Amino acid sequence: MLRGIILGLGACLALGSPVAAQSDDDKPQVELNTSAGKIVVELDAKKAPITVENFLKYVDAGFYDNLIFHRVISGFMIQGGGHDDKLKEKTDGVRGTIKNESSNGLSNKRGTIAMARKNDPNSASCQFFINHADNLPLDTYGGGYTVFGKVVEGLDVVDAIAKSPVTDRGGMENVPVKPVYITSAKRVKK
Repeated sequence: MLRGIILGLGACLALGSPVAAQSDDDKPQVELNTSAGKIVVELDAKKAPITVENFLKYVDAGFYDNLIFHRVISGFMIQGGGHDDKLKEKTDGVRGTIKNESSNGLSNKRGTIAMARKNDPNSASCQFFINHADNLPLDTYGGGYTVFGKVVEGLDVVDAIAKSPVTDRGGMENVPVKPVYITSAKRVKK
């Protein structure tokens, strides 16, 4: 049952349209500093140009700083990028929804980063998740969930976050009892 399919809870929505990735670097890296440790993700701008450009615009704007991983399911995924520690959805700075790129050949395997969305495949905006296990059905379920990169450092941190005790709070399920913050998200200088 894919644990309640998902990921749409609070997938940020706004008006606007994305622009395809324009960077010469097809594999930019982003460092997510969290209260549980550092996670570095390598993005695939060649296979997911719209998604990578969208994510990098949020990173460059400091949008993810001080948000939390608000949905954590061990053996499935950790989701963040949309709520503060009071579970208030961040709306200031939210950009438009983007086109689904789930047919790009990248799979929802352990350690990959993908976009969260609502039921509409083209409803992803700011929220993302990191797969804690191989979740290959998400590649096609309901139109698919777009993978746009992978963890290259800090998979142990993902594991630690995934093992956080969780509760139901504020109308949401699987919320870590002790908030796990994204203290900052920034590009890795090469």
